[in-house]
Amino acid sequence: MRLLFFGLSGSNLGVITIANAVFGSILAIDPGFLAKAFQLDKKVVEDLQKKFWMDSN
Repeated sequence: MRLLFFGLSGSNLGVITIANAVFGSILAIDPGFLAKAFQLDKKVVEDLQKKFWMDSN
């Protein structure tokens, strides 16, 4: 089973990717919190934050 989440912005119609919004946010979300929320290792979350932050900023 696959599950897809997406959202549309009101002023600029387009898809908002969850990965960029969560892992690439300007103000980084605590990696410990994200690790628990997504059931990932904290180091994996930190690596994702580095990759997505560089791509989105």
